[in-house]
Amino acid sequence: MHGPDHHLHEKHLKSSDFLTDVVIGMSDGLTVPFALAAGLSGAVSSNDIVTTAGVAEIVAGSIAMGLGGYLAGMTEKEHYEAELAREYDEVERVPDREKEEIREVFEDYGLSPEAQEIVVNCIASDKDKWVDFMMRFELGLEKPNPNRARNSALTIGISYAIGGLIPLIPYFYLKKPEDGLIYSAIITLLALFIFGFFKSKMTGQQPFVGALKVMSIGAAAAGAAFMVAKLF
Repeated sequence: MHGPDHHLHEKHLKSSDFLTDVVIGMSDGLTVPFALAAGLSGAVSSNDIVTTAGVAEIVAGSIAMGLGGYLAGMTEKEHYEAELAREYDEVERVPDREKEEIREVFEDYGLSPEAQEIVVNCIASDKDKWVDFMMRFELGLEKPNPNRARNSALTIGISYAIGGLIPLIPYFYLKKPEDGLIYSAIITLLALFIFGFFKSKMTGQQPFVGALKVMSIGAAAAGAAFMVAKLF
């Protein structure tokens, strides 16, 4: 039976993974298509070209970002499984050394040698719990969600697509790329500010400062793309 703390911990981990993936996807989704649309606005005379290229980039970007998230999730899973196999091997081959590592953990918590011995014997009496303890406290590894890679791919890909569509919305309704760029800049910079604000709150940074940083990066990327298109 798992206690309420376990369920709270699991819920927190899953929530943290989900929010991290949303941040990754939205961050690039808002910035890259915005810069592309801004660059095209300085080089073409039709909004159809901007929207076609923008949608194509969003599709390609969502797939690429999603695959990146999937591979990262698979790497995390494979790393955990490799370390798990190594720990099972070590508790079989060198149990005394592994027990000493348990003692060192509890020595850091201030337990007396007698109390350490009792705890060590309790943990070492069950091989699975022993290995689980070593994974958590020696290596600092939590068992990853088996669906982590798939969930990460979907969350990052969808977040990228949602973020990428925001800069394109004005181009669907206006005729001239210059007009589309003005309204696109307004709504995208606002979206970047809001996104940066909540991202900074999540990571414990100053929300207003973080929002300005994220907005500035998006503005700089779009401005550079527009100037390059105008010059060349």
